[in-house]
Amino acid sequence: MQSRLLRLSLRFVLPLAVVIGLFAYAVVPLVDDLTLRWFVRDLDTRSQSLANALQDPLLEYVPAKAGKKINQLFDRAMQDERLYALAFCDSNGRLVYKTATYPEQLGCRGPQTPNQLRQSLVRLPHGPLHVSESSLDSDEAHLGKLILVHDMSFIERRSADTKKYIYSLFALMAVVISLITVFVAHLSWRDWVSSVKNILRGAGPRAHPAVSSEAHPIEGDLRALLREFNVERRTRDDSTHYWTPDKLRSLLHEEFAGDEILVVSNREPYLHVRTSKGVEVRRPASGLVTAVEPVMRACSGTWIAHGSGNADRESVDANDRVSVPPSHPSYTLRRVWLSKEEEQGYYYGFANEGLWPLCHIAHVRPVFRSSDWEYYEAINQRFADAVVKEARTDDPVVLVQDYHFALLPRMVREALPKATIITFWHIPWPNPESFGICPWREEILEGLLGSTILGFHTQFHCKNFLETVDRYLEARIEHEASTISYGGKLTQVAHYPISIAWPDSKNVVSTVAEDRVAVRAELGLPPDHLLGVGVDRLDYTKGIIERFQAVERMLEQHPSMIGKFTMVQIAAPTRSSLDEYQNFESRVRNLVQRINSRFGNGSYLPIILKAEHHEPDEVNRYFRAAEVCLVTSLHDGMNLVAKEFIAAREDERGVLILSQFTGAARELHEALIVNPYHVEQGAEAIYRALTMPDVEQRERMRSMRALVKDFNIYRWAGRMLLDAARLRQRERIMTKIRAHSRKSLRRVV
Repeated sequence: MQSRLLRLSLRFVLPLAVVIGLFAYAVVPLVDDLTLRWFVRDLDTRSQSLANALQDPLLEYVPAKAGKKINQLFDRAMQDERLYALAFCDSNGRLVYKTATYPEQLGCRGPQTPNQLRQSLVRLPHGPLHVSESSLDSDEAHLGKLILVHDMSFIERRSADTKKYIYSLFALMAVVISLITVFVAHLSWRDWVSSVKNILRGAGPRAHPAVSSEAHPIEGDLRALLREFNVERRTRDDSTHYWTPDKLRSLLHEEFAGDEILVVSNREPYLHVRTSKGVEVRRPASGLVTAVEPVMRACSGTWIAHGSGNADRESVDANDRVSVPPSHPSYTLRRVWLSKEEEQGYYYGFANEGLWPLCHIAHVRPVFRSSDWEYYEAINQRFADAVVKEARTDDPVVLVQDYHFALLPRMVREALPKATIITFWHIPWPNPESFGICPWREEILEGLLGSTILGFHTQFHCKNFLETVDRYLEARIEHEASTISYGGKLTQVAHYPISIAWPDSKNVVSTVAEDRVAVRAELGLPPDHLLGVGVDRLDYTKGIIERFQAVERMLEQHPSMIGKFTMVQIAAPTRSSLDEYQNFESRVRNLVQRINSRFGNGSYLPIILKAEHHEPDEVNRYFRAAEVCLVTSLHDGMNLVAKEFIAAREDERGVLILSQFTGAARELHEALIVNPYHVEQGAEAIYRALTMPDVEQRERMRSMRALVKDFNIYRWAGRMLLDAARLRQRERIMTKIRAHSRKSLRRVV
């Protein structure tokens, strides 16, 4: 065995020695040549300086033929230890004056061009010489040339010493590196090779008891890396698969086995409301709830939210928890309670009078108050404490939803450093100049950078966020990788276009034709009446006023549509306690009244405003009954109404009019894309939609339905969770490697 180890060591040492020898053989001549060039350049400079110093005396002595003084001048110059000889030749090329050391072989070396210094290297029997010639010229004529000869033997001596030192250095390096190589090879060759072989064979450490326990952590790390590769491969290949709740559950089981999932949002997925019929369970009108609730059904985790229903307190257990959905409980809802003052400051104040208009370019001035900020901080801390309390482990997966909790990621990170925190910002992110309006911009950015992953709807919003951090924080930003390193932690910034859960055809209780007839009958409209639909919260960012103005202009330009077309606007009231929303609702109602008074007659109303909450099934009926759906947001993160309309149209009919300022417009290219501020463009789009041939409708709708079905809410969640799984696995691997390295270092010391 010892001889085998020796042979293995020689396999390392001999090639290394050959490489070092070849490197030295190539480097030494280069160093020698470079050294020679440096010394020659130094002698050139010295020759020039000395020639200049002798120029003036010689101009005086040579015409006067003062040979004695010239010899004395040469003797003084020869005190320079490196100057070997001096000579002067007249204009006819005769050697007139010279020192005793001047070699006869040099002579006068040919004619000298006036005002020229020429150098050359000459090798004579007594050694190499550096010869330079300097022309001596007066105002009247060319007098001759001065020849300076320097001894270069000292250069050869120094060059030999340099070669000796370099060869010695390389020899020492070869010996040291060889010893280290031999030591490492003898120390670890057998155990490490056998461990790697076991890994490649797919055998575990128990199958080979001879394997050293020191290699087990690295074996696990290698296995984890292979597993991570498979995860990334599935991520790349998932475009060929249809994501379902079962596939998401399978992913969670494979990648998060034993890990818990916690969701944090302000809006709860179910609220308990006290009515005359008793306590009823309702789902709020919220795009966030529409998107995240199906994911939680698949995850079976815990959703932490503000309990806002008037019967919420009496519906929870002693720990403020309730199982939902009521019919088929699949996850836990944990409610957090807020006082009226806290809700006013944190939710209505800072979140919706400050951040909401700041992030939406809707020409509403954001309002920031110090008291609101204090409530915002306090409530974020309360929700963070709830997350820590609900977490059963020290490394849960926490999904933080939206702008209400910008500070929470950092707070959770401080309490649970190992947690994987995924924050999704459901609204747009503004440019750095706009965000700079916020007085607490640095605190918000620092809070968000507590996230492991920070998600936005579009790449454009990611770019805005990276630029904002670059503007206001001292952070390391990798734009190509879309990562931010701040406070020793790395945050991945990525875009995850949100979507909806594709409806199950088994749950359809009526056909599109039946819904068309039923909805028109409920509205008192003829069966062939043309119907448009809009579904939004009563919010100034949704472009509802611009939508109605487009309807009005369409009726002006196409009077034939009067009496044949009606726009139904479902608008759930929201944030009604805020003055801006009260004023907006008043403007909407006044505009509807004016348009109806102008174009309505008898029982006909061009616009029907339903400013009340509608259950999802009711909204779906209107989607299926309408010829056109209008989504005209002035600025939006994604807008799921557009995708819900598409999913509802199993008949492959209907036309979607979509604002260019929505995230959905970057995906649904077959919709009629409009600028909601351009009233005439909106009016023309409505008329085009109402008169579009069935064949074109089918082509457009079929394409959009295929996209929304494939890129559904489960793919959205799956992509984020796969990224989180990859990052969690890498962190665990790095933790093992660091621990193993520290253990090995202590053993060596």
